[in-house]
Amino acid sequence: MWLQEEFEEHAEKAKTLPESTSNENKLILYGLYKQATVGNVNTSRPGIFNMRDRAKWDAWKAVEGKSQDEAMSDYITKVKQLLEEAS
Repeated sequence: MWLQEEFEEHAEKAKTLPESTSNENKLILYGLYKQATVGNVNTSRPGIFNMRDRAKWDAWKAVEGKSQDEAMSDYITKVKQLLEEAS
């Protein structure tokens, strides 16, 4: 159960990432978070004119098939890396 607790702790830490964090990295975190909390994509891809939601959907789809634990672990690793780069 420690993985779930560490994941939640790093989800809170992710909120403190600087504004300068790239959109690419934010999308990676988003995809991993959704995979860890929801599982595989369960909605249809947003339309071409909804660029923001489409990018988020694509980021989630990119990690489809990862187990919940694997997604949590990857999320924690990514948050740690981004916090290290920011300091």
